[in-house]
Amino acid sequence: MTKRFTLKTIACCAIMAGTLGTFGMANAQTKLKWAHVYETSEPYHKWSVWAADEFKKRTNGKYEIQVFPASSLGKESDINQGLQLGTVDIILTGASFASNSYPRLAVSYYPFTFRDADHVIKYGKSDVFRELAEGYKKATGNTVTALTYYGARHATSNKLFTNCDQMKGLKMRVPDSPAYTALPRACGANPTPIAFAEVYLALQNGTVDAQENPLPTIEAKKFYEVQKNIILTGHIADALLTVISPSTMAKLSPAEQKLLADITQEAAEKATNDIRKREGELVEEFKKKGNNVVTVDRADFQQRVLKAITFESMKLDKKDWDRIIAIK
Repeated sequence: MTKRFTLKTIACCAIMAGTLGTFGMANAQTKLKWAHVYETSEPYHKWSVWAADEFKKRTNGKYEIQVFPASSLGKESDINQGLQLGTVDIILTGASFASNSYPRLAVSYYPFTFRDADHVIKYGKSDVFRELAEGYKKATGNTVTALTYYGARHATSNKLFTNCDQMKGLKMRVPDSPAYTALPRACGANPTPIAFAEVYLALQNGTVDAQENPLPTIEAKKFYEVQKNIILTGHIADALLTVISPSTMAKLSPAEQKLLADITQEAAEKATNDIRKREGELVEEFKKKGNNVVTVDRADFQQRVLKAITFESMKLDKKDWDRIIAIK
């Protein structure tokens, strides 16, 4: 009897030890939140999910990243604040929003800064970008790990315009960040900040007359359904930053920090390639859908902006802009 009791006790202890070991392993896994405001159909989400899976795989399940799309954790200003509050760990955001904490970072949003997508990508690998990202990190503690091409921003409008003067009085939705107001202000339009998730309805019910976004976003958000005129201003060649919170970086070892940076850079390159491909296809597709797609004299718009909007008024350093312009 004593022998049977001893064997049962050993078996019981072994089961308990196994259970506790499993519980300990489950508890050892760190869960992270990755937030953005884009649709699940867009490359930004697709490659964010890929990056999350890759990081989990390459850390042998130590970290699990859940991606929250389509403003499900708040609008863009909210998720930027969330990095400091600890409510999110990783975000995709425009530098325009990050620049609320470090204004110089918004220099790339001065209209007509970039020649094309290649220029944006080279900027993301440049000394000036690294310096601005480092300045942002000193101001906030947040780490920028990657830059993704977002596309050239064009306008959609109920009222057709092909020059700056024709924009006078137009209510144009822009993101809730000063960086996007330069073009409409220079042309006498009324920049109207509205949360990204609310733009379709605002266009549909006439709260605003126009909005501006890259062609893939106009497609994904279906703005072409409620705005028949697509005006190819190309006034800002936009990009998204992948940003990690300071508390999250503190959890990671130096090797894990590098791994996460490498993976998010891979994801950024893949999303950039998808966006560039789609951007090249959409003009003809919008025409086939019945949209009126028109080109404009970009140089004329640029001169109006340069005359009307000073760098100082946007809290920018023109030396940063000159260095970006000089990138070949």
